[in-house]
This record gives sequence, C-alpha cells and structure tokens, in this order.
Amino acid sequence: MAEPLLIAKNSLTQCELLPALANRHGLITGATGTGKTVTLQTLAEGFSRMGVPVFMADVKGDLTGISQAGKISDKLAAVLKDRALDTPVSQACPATLWDVFGEQGHPVRATISDMGPLLLGRMLNLNETQTGVLNLVFKIADDSGMLLLDLKDLRAMLQFVGDNASDFTTEYGNISAASVGAIQRGLLQIESQGGDKFFGEPMLNISDFMQTVDVNVAPQMPAASAPQGGASAPRGGPSVQMGVVNVLAADKLLNAPRLYATFLLWLLSELFETLPEVGDLEQPKLVFFFDEAHLLFNEAPKVLVERIELVVRLVRSKGVGVYFVTQNPLDIPDSVLAQLGNRVQHALRAFTPRDQKAVKATAQTMRQKPGLDIETAITELAVGEALISLLDAKGRPSETERVYVLPPGSQIGPIGAEQRKALMDSSLVAGIYEKVVDRESAYEKIKGRVAAAPTPAGTAKPGEAAPAESGGMFSGLGAGLSGVLFGTTGPRGAKHDGLAQTMAKSAVRTIGTSVGREILRGVLGSLMGKR
Repeated sequence: MAEPLLIAKNSLTQCELLPALANRHGLITGATGTGKTVTLQTLAEGFSRMGVPVFMADVKGDLTGISQAGKISDKLAAVLKDRALDTPVSQACPATLWDVFGEQGHPVRATISDMGPLLLGRMLNLNETQTGVLNLVFKIADDSGMLLLDLKDLRAMLQFVGDNASDFTTEYGNISAASVGAIQRGLLQIESQGGDKFFGEPMLNISDFMQTVDVNVAPQMPAASAPQGGASAPRGGPSVQMGVVNVLAADKLLNAPRLYATFLLWLLSELFETLPEVGDLEQPKLVFFFDEAHLLFNEAPKVLVERIELVVRLVRSKGVGVYFVTQNPLDIPDSVLAQLGNRVQHALRAFTPRDQKAVKATAQTMRQKPGLDIETAITELAVGEALISLLDAKGRPSETERVYVLPPGSQIGPIGAEQRKALMDSSLVAGIYEKVVDRESAYEKIKGRVAAAPTPAGTAKPGEAAPAESGGMFSGLGAGLSGVLFGTTGPRGAKHDGLAQTMAKSAVRTIGTSVGREILRGVLGSLMGKR
C-alpha cells in the first residue's frame, strides 16, 4: 500500500493526502500569485513518485521544470528556514511533452466523429437550433458511411447536406440554410485559431497518458546541493517505478479558450468511456489536473454542465482523480463542487463584492476548526500558505488546517529549448504522432461523387470549353438570335424569356385587362338596374 502524500505542514501538524482517496477529486483555488502553480507541481511530483501517471495543462509555460532535478535558490532557502520546513530532496520526474499545435511537444489529435456534436457545438458556440442541425449532419454522415475525420470532411459534409437539404427533410427533419451557414462560419473561426491541427489522424491513444517507467534513484540529496539541469537523478541507486507526467503546452492554446476547454473535456470524456470499471483502488490509475477550470463552465449550456457532472461523478470508479485549479471557487457550479472532497485554498482578495461573496462561501463550505477563523484567514494567507482540508480514512473532510505547502524537489520554472528537444527525442511516443494520416473519408467521397456525376448534354464540365455547334461563326450568330427571340435556358435550368414570349405575355395582359373591365361594367350595370 502506498504511503500518504505529504503536501503541507506547520510546526504543529501536517496534511497528508491518502492515496486510496485521491480519486475523490479535489479543488485548488486562490488569487493570482498566491502559489497555486507550485502546489500543483508538488502534488504532481508526489503522485509520480507514488507510481501514478499525471496529466496537467501548462498554461503559463513553467511546469516543464518537473522533468529536471531542482535546486533551491537562496531566497527560497531563507523562506523554508523561516517556516521551519525541510529542504526537499532533489528529484526529477519522467515527463512527456504534448502540444495541440505540435510545436512544443508531440501533436495531440482527435477526429471530428470522436469529438461528437455536443462538444463540437460547444467549441463553435452554437445555439440549440444550430446544434440540432449539427446532430443531423453527423447522423446523415453515419447513415451514408462517410467518415468525419478532420475539418475539411465536416465542411464538405455541411455543403453536401445544405445543397441537398430538400432530399433529407422528410427523413431527418428541417435543415436550415442559416444554421448551416452559422456552423461553417464557426469552423472558419476555429481554423483561424489553429484548430485544424487538432482534428485528424493519428488520433491520441488515451493509454499513452498512462505510462510508468523504472527510474534509478540516487541516494537522498537535498535540492540545495543537487546538480542543475539533469533530466533524471544520477544512476547507481535502487530502481523505483514512477508515473509519467504528461505536460500539455497550453500557453498558446489558451488564446482560444473554447478550444482549450473543449479539448480537456474531450480528454476527460475519453478516459470515462475508455477505461474499465475498477472500483476503489489503493491509489489512482491517473490524476488529471484541469487548470483554468473556469473556462470549462463559462457560458456552458445546461446539457454540457450535466455531462461534466456525470463524468466527474462516475470517473472515480474508473480509477481517475480530477483536480480543478481556478482562482475563485464560485467558478465551479455547485453540482460539480459537491464532488470535490480534497480542498487546497490559497489566499483570496476581498476587493470586490464578488470576492467578498467567494470568501464567505469558501469559509462556510470548509470544515471548521476550533480557534481558526477561516473567513479572516483566507484574506491573510501569505504566498505558499494555504487552508487545507483533505479526506480522512473514513472519507470525511478533515478539520481545516492553516499550513505551508512544501516546495517540489524538481525544478521550479520552465526548461530550455535543448532540454525540451531532448525530452521529445527520448519520449516513449517519439515518432508516433508526428506524421499526419489522411485516409479516404467524407471529403474524398463527396468530391468523387461530384466528379462522377453525369454532365448534361450541351454543357461543359468545369475547366472545359463549351461544345461548338456545326456552322462556325454563323451558327453561333444564329444561336444568339434564337436566344434573343425565343429565350434561353440557364446553367441551373432557369428560363429566360425572349422577345416573342415577352410580347405574347404583354398582349395577353392587355386583352385580359380590357375584357376584365367590360365584364366588371356589365356586372355592376346589372346590379344597379342599368344597361
């Protein structure tokens, strides 16, 4: 059985996270600059040492340091001495770098079909009617045997359904051209944000997030005297199994907040749908940190919030622990907040009415400890100090403690370009996701169907000259006069009147008007008793 994970302490007590209850999820909150990132790194490092794989999004670009052995600066050493905290043991964690754009890590991709209309509608910011049309497009693609793998497949399918909407109305329902246009505009916006690099194949295999490796651990060495920059501890010590820390480069991805939130929710849904039921384990199979969690719930429709609540509630039985990281606890809906048993609360600033409400709500939802005024303490916490309440052995929230979070033994801060390249080259998934695969799907089938469609007689295929009639120039002149006199037919079957039709219609209207007047006079005369 794994040892409890020590994450914080003071001179009187210490806070330990029990591995068997780590999959009961958690919440890390606090204002900017109060120490949330260091807390996240300390937790991730602890889970990795325990042999538990970790996934976390690096929104500021400084979590990659977990892959290198750390060294305590003089300033941090003075803080640790003042707080009577031990210097952490220098230790690097095995890490895999990922990046949706494929620039700072291995590419991460999903197919359009696997994303599904609900999450895709959230990403495109569609309303209920537009999401309904998107559902119909997915259904038509499934019934027609057309794979939706990337954005060009979905665009081709939208155009195909829009052009043939009348053929699908009876079987599938009304398909509005305005809704199709709104979806297409949303796709263009996502593509401009780089979303086209996310959709495609090869799709991410979720098991690649759940790797463990054997690491040779050197004798215990304080981080203050550890060598700087090593990707792992020196060889020669005993071998232990450590969980791989998956770091997603999210600094650029955060510029497209809907893409970021939808991507992380898709990952969570994939874990929920892919992993088998395992019940309560001695430790989690994977820990998932959801940084900037407020983006997930910002303007989210009710059906999506219900989906998130369902996944969070049930993914525990798949052996996955989910930890939301955000600035304000009010960013998390109550239905989801109720599922988060392990709490780490850093300082909040009561500068606005919303901040004051958050302070009061947080104090009321954490278990009170005699002699500790939680509401006052929240606004007084120093950087690296936190109010912590973790689940005890019986699954109950422990009394809230005011403690100092322990710093990690790995490097605090980002790594260099050469270190990043070395990590990617030696990764367990090196070379697997770099090459894009583009197999036959909806785009190729629809374009092939258009190319194979029969061309009407007398019309030209795209790129070909119109067929000439016999008679040369005079034949062309005769055809032109015929069109002027008797009308022409457009490329889509529209009829255009010539002089003969125009004159005939005019004469009919004139005759109709004269006859109508005479009949009207006769009827009125009869009614009035006059001839």
